[in-house]
Amino acid sequence: MTPGAADLLLVIDVQVDFLPGGALPVRDGDAVVAPINALQRKFRHVVLMQDWHPADHVSFADTHPGRVPFETVALPYGSQVLWPRHCVQGSPGAGFAPGLATDRASLVVRKGLDPRVDSYSAFLEADRTTRTGLAGALAERGITRVVLCGLATDFCVLWSALDARAAGFDVWVAADAVRGIDLDGSVADAWSRMEAAGVRRIESAAIA
Repeated sequence: MTPGAADLLLVIDVQVDFLPGGALPVRDGDAVVAPINALQRKFRHVVLMQDWHPADHVSFADTHPGRVPFETVALPYGSQVLWPRHCVQGSPGAGFAPGLATDRASLVVRKGLDPRVDSYSAFLEADRTTRTGLAGALAERGITRVVLCGLATDFCVLWSALDARAAGFDVWVAADAVRGIDLDGSVADAWSRMEAAGVRRIESAAIA
């Protein structure tokens, strides 16, 4: 693949709280920084996604009395995994990972701002009706192909990839530039779901 004017690199949630030692660490999450920086130098268009939650966000286990992290509960918009408190607006943990290049990004999109609804996807909130506006912004710029990277494979990368496909984009995931949480085989399930939806996998070395 040789990225051109219609190609976008979409960097998902490479933030301090998702790195080892963070509030919601993804195993080897820091390992994505170097390949993502290398990928950014190959793309004309880069967008960074940033989890940005209010302190009382509905996805936090401690906002549900008697619940603990990684439990699943039913909420008005569907099933919700409860997480440790993470990426609180303005906190150090919500910042981008140390060493992650941000100067090539033309846009930073923050998600998860509504305290009542979680937001895994770069394109739609978890209620599956509220749009982030990213799809329209990319279409206006003539973007037709999206390459995803970042954290985590089985949640925010997965949902962003599926919604990008549903929005009509040609979607790829840089397999060496993602890492997953892996709850009961969720990473393998994520790859299966993405492949079934027409999302393709590529290694960074195959991108010129």
